[in-house]
Amino acid sequence: MTQAATQIELAVTPRSILGKKVKTLRRQGITPANIYGHGIPSEAVQVPTPDLARTIRVVGRNTMLQLHVEGERKRRPVFVRHVQRDSMTDEFLHVDFYQVSLKEKIRIEVPLVIVGEAPAVGVHHGILLQSVNVIAMEGLPGDLPPHIEVDVSGLEDIDDAIHVKDLQVSPDVTLLIDPDLVVAKVAAPRMVEEEVGEAVEEGVKVPEEEVVEKEKEEAEGKEEEG
Repeated sequence: MTQAATQIELAVTPRSILGKKVKTLRRQGITPANIYGHGIPSEAVQVPTPDLARTIRVVGRNTMLQLHVEGERKRRPVFVRHVQRDSMTDEFLHVDFYQVSLKEKIRIEVPLVIVGEAPAVGVHHGILLQSVNVIAMEGLPGDLPPHIEVDVSGLEDIDDAIHVKDLQVSPDVTLLIDPDLVVAKVAAPRMVEEEVGEAVEEGVKVPEEEVVEKEKEEAEGKEEEG
């Protein structure tokens, strides 16, 4: 795997071993794979497992990479579409690469990443809640970001919120979601406590992070009283 300023490359070779015989490849440290795409017949390839592992850690499934197929001069723009692993050992079993056209728009889901610190959390003891984790978007493969940053440093008061329309994204991509949807918000501790209590009474599983935040606030309150 090689990484340039704007692209990541992964070398693969054509694969002639198919079916159950691919077990022999895995024992040799090679992962079987396939390349497919719109109007492209599926092609069997193989990739050294260490190279694949390093690439997956960098690109995940939201970053386009350049696939170098042995014997071909041009790189193929692809996304990692599906990774199959052994449920017991987490060993790579198979991977699918989806080849795209740089001139045709595609749709993918990208994660939202919280950055910065919300002043309302420290000053007013508010609790930062993230209600959207991924967003579907459409655009040319080269314009799609691997993630979208959500800067919460401007949330100064309780009930301050960031909506989808507030996200900083390239004008070359289209977000396929309600622009007025709340992405992140600072809530009052009492409001969160009431929501947690109601959820428990109704038998609803409460996200662990919300419970942890609630317990943290209670502990800080006791320390101040002492």
